[in-house]
Amino acid sequence: MKASEIRHTFLKFFESKGHQIVASSPVIPGDDPTLLFTNAGMNQFKDVFLGFDKRAYSRATTSQKCIRAGGKHNDLDNVGYTARHHTFFEMLGNFSFGDYFKKDAIAYAWELLTGHFKLPADKLWVTVYAEDDEAYEIWNKQVGVPAERIVRIGDNKGGRYMSDNFWMMGDTGPCGPCTEIFYDHGPDVAGGPPGSPDEDGDRYIEIWNNVFMQFNRTEDGVMHPLPKPSVDTGMGLERITAVLQHVHSNYEIDLFVALLAAAKNAVDAATPQRAEGGCDASSPSLKVIADHIRTCAFTVADGVIPGNAGRGFVLRRIARRAIRHGYKLGARVPFFHTLVHPLAAEMGEAYPELRTHADRVFAVLKQEEERFFQTIDRGMEILDAALEALGTAGGTVLDGETAFKLHDTFGFPVDLTGDVCRERGYTVHQGDFEAAMSRQREQARAAGKFKMAQGLEYSGVATAFHGYEHLVCETSKVVAVYVDGSPVVSAKAGDDAVIVLDHTPFYAESGGQCGDAGELRNASTKVEVADTFKIQADVFGHQGHIAEGEVKVGDVFTAKVNAELRAKTVRNHSATHLMHKALREVLGGHVQQKGSLVTPERTRFDFAHTQPMTADEIRRVEALVNAEILANAAASAQVMALDDAQKSGAMMLFGEKYGETVRVLSIGSSKELCGGTHVKATGDIGLFKIVAESGVAAGIRRVEAVTGDNALAYLQSLEGTVNAAAGALKAAPAELPGRIASLQEQVRALEKDVAALKGKLASSQGDELVAKAVDIKGLKVLAATLDAADAATLRNTLDQLKNKLKTAAIVLASVDGAKVHLAAGVTADSVGKLKAGELVNFVAQQVGGKGGGKPDMAMAGGTDASGLPAALASVAGWVTERV
Repeated sequence: MKASEIRHTFLKFFESKGHQIVASSPVIPGDDPTLLFTNAGMNQFKDVFLGFDKRAYSRATTSQKCIRAGGKHNDLDNVGYTARHHTFFEMLGNFSFGDYFKKDAIAYAWELLTGHFKLPADKLWVTVYAEDDEAYEIWNKQVGVPAERIVRIGDNKGGRYMSDNFWMMGDTGPCGPCTEIFYDHGPDVAGGPPGSPDEDGDRYIEIWNNVFMQFNRTEDGVMHPLPKPSVDTGMGLERITAVLQHVHSNYEIDLFVALLAAAKNAVDAATPQRAEGGCDASSPSLKVIADHIRTCAFTVADGVIPGNAGRGFVLRRIARRAIRHGYKLGARVPFFHTLVHPLAAEMGEAYPELRTHADRVFAVLKQEEERFFQTIDRGMEILDAALEALGTAGGTVLDGETAFKLHDTFGFPVDLTGDVCRERGYTVHQGDFEAAMSRQREQARAAGKFKMAQGLEYSGVATAFHGYEHLVCETSKVVAVYVDGSPVVSAKAGDDAVIVLDHTPFYAESGGQCGDAGELRNASTKVEVADTFKIQADVFGHQGHIAEGEVKVGDVFTAKVNAELRAKTVRNHSATHLMHKALREVLGGHVQQKGSLVTPERTRFDFAHTQPMTADEIRRVEALVNAEILANAAASAQVMALDDAQKSGAMMLFGEKYGETVRVLSIGSSKELCGGTHVKATGDIGLFKIVAESGVAAGIRRVEAVTGDNALAYLQSLEGTVNAAAGALKAAPAELPGRIASLQEQVRALEKDVAALKGKLASSQGDELVAKAVDIKGLKVLAATLDAADAATLRNTLDQLKNKLKTAAIVLASVDGAKVHLAAGVTADSVGKLKAGELVNFVAQQVGGKGGGKPDMAMAGGTDASGLPAALASVAGWVTERV
């Protein structure tokens, strides 16, 4: 039975028992920023079990794609070296939400395993929690499992209810005992039954786990019976497939056999001068590659791209780990990304997103792989040398500074360095590595401190912000003043100061939105506020110039925000939310915010995407945003609990630190967490126009846009440019494309004529140069300058001279201002003695340049034309030494 048939049989069996087949959720939990990856089948039903969500069904079954490669559940180091560890796996599960309980759950598992999958009953062992007499009795009395094959597992993890057979969602909340089913591979395989000292062997393999959620644990540790006990079960598809296909390793099942073959072909194709038969088909490295392509492909398909933080970093380190294992097998060019389409062919029927996004996944992984291959050679040289020196000195621990250099300079995640060390019997000094990382973080933090906030110390009252509702506060009291970074009692006219108020309408720079500008006034003093920033999370600094009077601690001012600049800023900020939503609609759900800057002039938005946006995609995004603007929908903001915000569908950014309460902004069809200021209705934005799109980093694109009067000014400027161009060409604006195409054709024709004339000129010069060649031991040597020759003319003339001189070494040069162009050629019968690349480099170095090429023809450039005569004169001597 193939893996695909086992998956199908499982789901259909539980469907026949009244379960709703529910599609796998993404490997990226969209509504749970506390979870790095989906790591169990129950993740998508978490709120149902907690009672926060109600479904139309009380029984469900799934085949859930899971990743365990970070945090508490991390199997990364074992992958490839054990029979059953994976970073990606499929969890088959059946769930009861207050419906059936232990008796039916146990009966269903036994019926499927022994009835449909035909596993011999005497090969199955079960475990129960030591105190769960109910489960024990069901197995023994009702199912008929002999007592000698039922193992009670007590509190074996150091505390009450801390057991392999007692499941808890956390320190508090739903929990309950488990019962597990094990398959006995027989006495010819090493290992003992569960609960024995030899339980870690391969003889007895866990294939099913039934979790019975029957208690709610409160903070005092008391277990309160749940009114509606539930069931959460899981069976690893790979494990049950190995059992049913009579193999001991998951890597021997049909699904992996195909992937391993594809991995071997990919590595062999990327290995120069590979030996007959290619790499070892049984290598653990191939298993690593086959496992990791599943994790990487599903992660990218669900919207993650490689990066330096959070999920992006986990993806990067897994991809680079696979690439390093290919490198270990001999691959010297990118290969890993080529496995995307074989994987889609293998698993695309069960998970259509693999086929839908295959080309994008291919492109993302290819880009990441190409980046790593640029540094892996040098990084491995450094690591090899360090380990060789360590071994010679009798050491066993690689210093953390070397590990940090490999991470920081060559892109080696520390666990990749750890992999290499482990293979050779060494370890990495993690403490020193973390110390080096901490130093880098501190340096980055210090370099990134904001403007005048750096070094300001404050311990007074917090600033109350009123800027959502008002642009003016009439009784704002000064609670601190700073001049040149130091606290002062007062500041006088002409000083630049930072002023802290107890109440303010000024928005402090945060979340990408710039700080407000405006003024502070009272009867004797005027302060021109240029910017507002946060000294602490709830303390606002007003950076300004004292134009009149004096500012003292205790003074009261009318604080007034520049309404025009604020209006421009909020238009741009609100448009950013609508643009984010539109980008996800047009480009795909993988689009995630990676940075933003909102000012009165424009909005700048960075997002995860691997390809430049096309003109059509830009137009579609503009159309969607402007349609929202025309709808003039009201905007609203609500402060709510984080859990409520999650349930509302508000977009959150993984890795962001959110408090217990958050502000949810709803504007048009967009709903996001945001603390910024916004328009009252989408129509207030006026007009939206994208003015630039570019790449800022690997897998990160940047869009810049303008709104309102700035958008109008931009379009009027474009119109002025078009009209000026039309006037210069004596054409109507609509005729410009045709007129430009005509001019381009004329230019191309003229360029051909110029090239032909240059060729004739060079040919005539070439005929004259033949006579200037000197004979050195039967080799004609010529070094000369061609007037007004470009690179193409030098090459063409070089070919003509080689034909005429027959056996020759030639250097031709031309000068364009201070720049020098060089071409060197050696006839085919002489490349055994001389190389054109070496010759041209010899000359180029004398004129401030370098170059290279093939043995028979090479090009170079230089920046010092004054050295050219002497450089050409030295060619004959250079040739004489070599022939």
